[in-house]
Amino acid sequence: MANIQEVARKAGVSVATVSRVLNNNSNVTEKTRLKVKQVINELSYEPSRLGRNLRNSESRLLLVLIPNISNPFYSEIINGIEETAVKQDYNILLCETNSDSERESIYINLIKNRMADGIILMDPTVNKKKLHELSETYSIVQCSEYDKEGNIPFVSINNELAAYHAVRYLIKIGNKKIALINSDEKFLYARERKRGYEKALHEFGITGYSDLIYHTDAVSFEDGQLAMRCLLDKKEKPTAVFAVSDILAIGALKEINASGLKVPSDISIVGFDKIAFSNMTYPTLTTISQPMYKMGCASANMLINKIKGKQVENITFDHELVIREST
Repeated sequence: MANIQEVARKAGVSVATVSRVLNNNSNVTEKTRLKVKQVINELSYEPSRLGRNLRNSESRLLLVLIPNISNPFYSEIINGIEETAVKQDYNILLCETNSDSERESIYINLIKNRMADGIILMDPTVNKKKLHELSETYSIVQCSEYDKEGNIPFVSINNELAAYHAVRYLIKIGNKKIALINSDEKFLYARERKRGYEKALHEFGITGYSDLIYHTDAVSFEDGQLAMRCLLDKKEKPTAVFAVSDILAIGALKEINASGLKVPSDISIVGFDKIAFSNMTYPTLTTISQPMYKMGCASANMLINKIKGKQVENITFDHELVIREST
């Protein structure tokens, strides 16, 4: 493969002139520019991206930190991030942390060592103190999950309001015994969606629901099944279930079907996220839709603008209640 010195030699110019042509510098005559470009084409020369980035003190690489790559909720967000990044000549490195502090430190060291230009963070368990110290020097934005007390810019939805709308809908179609399948409340979304659930119940004067709240250890189909199994063992069975993720809701739906009960005639179910296959369940799943692709695009744009030194502001997208057969 040809190098820049060979291009300069064949074109009869200096290496600096070839560099100016490659960088569209105006201090080159049109005649020389055409000559150099012709030689570049003849030799199939491709400039070193790494060398250019090192000269410009940039990597053109964005880190995307997520807790679990198997959760389909993240796929559309990642698509939005990647498409937006590529359009602006950036690449992304997807980093699964498993909420493990040692693994998080490995990825965070990449930005400290200038091997990446910024971080889009979707793992809320990263040490907050460490994160905010890092954000004072490096470009970081948060997507979906964020620290309400911090100053790191974020892209998300109003989780409390979305949960409130979901549970209010279940009440209005005749349900009073509404169960909540929630995940670990170390996550902000879990705390906020629980508040929205409670707000709707309080508004309609519904009490005595604490026994119908189930917290899972993780977000998986199996956890949704186990939660529903426990709820069905209650003396007072719920007539409806609000699950804080579609994955949990689909697991619950499977368990209800296995028990011989019917959805929605015996129990209605509402999920959250509108993941790609939530309309392929039987019956199809009523869910809260959040614009995951747009959230990914917005977080990538926000990070790139922050890298460029521009001011950025938090973005809160609207949600939508998508009513399907499960209610």
